[in-house]
Amino acid sequence: MTGEVQRWLEENALLLDGLRPEASGPGHKDLEPLRGVLRDVRVLGMGEATHGTAEFFRLKHLLLRFLVEEMGFTALAMEASVSAAQAVDDYVLHGTGDAADVVAGLGFWTWRTREMLDVVEWMRAHNRTVPQDRAVRFVGIDPQRCGPSLVALAAVLATSAPERADITGGPLGTLAEAGAGTLVARRPRLLAEARELERFLGEERPRLASHLGDAAADRALGHARLIVAAADVASRPPRGDGGETGALAARDRHMAEEVISLEEGSAGKVAVWAHNGHVCTGRYARDIPAMGQHLRDHYGERYYALGLLFGEGAFRARPGNSATRPPRRHAIGAAGPRSVEGRLASATPRDHLIDLRGGRTRPAVARWLESPQFMRSFGAGVPRVTYRFSMAPTVLMREYDGLAYVARSTPSVPLD
Repeated sequence: MTGEVQRWLEENALLLDGLRPEASGPGHKDLEPLRGVLRDVRVLGMGEATHGTAEFFRLKHLLLRFLVEEMGFTALAMEASVSAAQAVDDYVLHGTGDAADVVAGLGFWTWRTREMLDVVEWMRAHNRTVPQDRAVRFVGIDPQRCGPSLVALAAVLATSAPERADITGGPLGTLAEAGAGTLVARRPRLLAEARELERFLGEERPRLASHLGDAAADRALGHARLIVAAADVASRPPRGDGGETGALAARDRHMAEEVISLEEGSAGKVAVWAHNGHVCTGRYARDIPAMGQHLRDHYGERYYALGLLFGEGAFRARPGNSATRPPRRHAIGAAGPRSVEGRLASATPRDHLIDLRGGRTRPAVARWLESPQFMRSFGAGVPRVTYRFSMAPTVLMREYDGLAYVARSTPSVPLD
């Protein structure tokens, strides 16, 4: 990295004076420079290098407050179950239910944290103070784990078509907790039953509307369409088979479609909360088109991908990439001077943000942004021991519009 690049990183770092959402005052002085950067952005993708870093939750909480209070954003789209997130949306909009209960029901251990509860409680407090058209929504975008949709449809069918009501106990019931690529052998039957259910409810919509009302009939049809998406993602091979798109790629495509639908139906703009691999505008895990790639294709420069990185410390993740073992603390040192994290730390050791779009017109900076780099990327689970040395390739200009750097990571705090 040349001296010119080092100087540009130093001069353009937006310093963050403590990640304390509860102490964020009116105006959000630290984040004010983002007003110009994000002025024309419709969708902001807020990434994270780990799902278990408390500081990433707090930084996104700060960003969300600024986006909602200062920039006209009215929705938070989460990498969480579409079905389960509806209970959180009901809570932040209307105060229905209990905040801790709805957060705990989101379908992924990654979000069952004190930090996420703080976000949800702030959203509810904000919505109490603004007109309905400025209320901020909490919306899931992941088709996985559609159990609440199955339960909701079973209740509708129990009164309108009792002979079809047992969907939670039949083949479709296996989708309740199913992840991407976990039901490959059942694909033909799962897809056939899910599509037949959607067809039936579409034909029955006028009758359902006459009994339940238009809104309830539309919700039922929406649940059915989600179950089709869940069946599609759960029953594909993870990385594809021949010319068939894999479950991981299909999941990101579905998530992008949910974001686009949300933005087009929103009064304002949309903030997306997901892993760096999903918000980036390229590919992840070598060859999987990311959600952010679809969003860039749709929105162009009106989509902004912000990657979140950290220097050293600890984070929570499942050990050994196990789907069943509980998450635990994983300690890790600095990534090394040649990593993206190392470059950012050498220029500005403190927590900071940097807009990479601003470097495009500086030849030396543009060359650095266009050159192959390596940075950390951990999912919900990490391999034993070797996670400390794991790095993911990236070309920053192709994948991110901005980066946030947190000097020290500490583990997120579980609700339970």
